Amino acid sequence: MSERLSETARKTVLEPLFANGWAMVEGRDALTKRFIFKDFTEAFGWMTRVAMYAEKWNHHPEWCNVYKTVDVKLTTHDVDGLSALDAKLARKMDCLAGQEPHTT
Repeated sequence: MSERLSETARKTVLEPLFANGWAMVEGRDALTKRFIFKDFTEAFGWMTRVAMYAEKWNHHPEWCNVYKTVDVKLTTHDVDGLSALDAKLARKMDCLAGQEPHTT
């Protein structure tokens, strides 16, 4: 079971994500980011790679794909807010999109 991020952890964990284009969802304790790819095949391929990690970690994004654009929202439903899993999946998404080094 995950735990909701504490205020102290939020500063450490979320600031690098904000610097890389993630933002808070208005009215929710959730992260959001828009990924834009070269074309539909690239977007769908990225979603497939992300899906493998999401399944492995049992943490699934809310996302919507239209052509080459994927809009993502991350939150941990069982804690009604952000957890370390959201940050972990956000970093992996960035890494798989070629936007940030990732170590997990």
